[in-house]
Amino acid sequence: MINLFQKFGRGWLEVFERFGRAHMFLFQLIAALPSLFGRWGLLIKQLHSTGVMTLLIILVSGLFVGMVLALQGYNSLVRFSAEEALGQFVALVLFRELAPVLTALLFAGRAGSAMTSEIGLMKATEQLAGLEMMAVDPYKRVFAPRLLAGFLAVPALTAMFGAVAILGGHLVGVELLGVDAGAYWSQMKSEVSFTHDVLNGLFKALVFGFVICWIAIFEGADCVPTSEGVSGATTRTVVYSSLAVLGLDFVLTALMF
Repeated sequence: MINLFQKFGRGWLEVFERFGRAHMFLFQLIAALPSLFGRWGLLIKQLHSTGVMTLLIILVSGLFVGMVLALQGYNSLVRFSAEEALGQFVALVLFRELAPVLTALLFAGRAGSAMTSEIGLMKATEQLAGLEMMAVDPYKRVFAPRLLAGFLAVPALTAMFGAVAILGGHLVGVELLGVDAGAYWSQMKSEVSFTHDVLNGLFKALVFGFVICWIAIFEGADCVPTSEGVSGATTRTVVYSSLAVLGLDFVLTALMF
């Protein structure tokens, strides 16, 4: 029984210890961000790696999500003879919930895992140690550009996801199911608030992008420098990022709406 309590306590102590190290790592990351103002090339390179390279999966997913959402929404609204509200339904569901959440999950699966594996391999091959030997701060050279790039890329990807999804909803609702195009767009314009719906969704995306990049960079920098350690850190990044996005979505939704 005593051994059981010892193992239980040791496990929780390790969790809190790692949580504390993650926050100390975050403080060092934030302190390194001002150094990017004179080194825009590093930021642009990471914006291409995290944002542009993730764009294709975002656009394709957004198109199909919008099409499925319009199809399901139409089947529900037509029972109440309210199919003209399809545009409002699609836009509200997308901007408030689906666009930021699904974009963040896709970003974590593609860019977050790549970020962790790249930094983990740099640690395993002692490239980070080599930078420190040459008096180059890894926080300023490697970590901070990735954090800021993800912070900026996720809201932009969310906006693109929402725009393409609305077009997908129009394709199914108007062109396939026969909903009036004027009603589709006018209902959306009159009922969807830019400040209350669109901006709140983009604010969620900002928070999600920041947290995902924080988790991804920390897992890569803190992993065991072996092939098994890097693969485990990559898996933890996807799992922890997904759980963090879903948990934060509930908290932010409760505060905003």
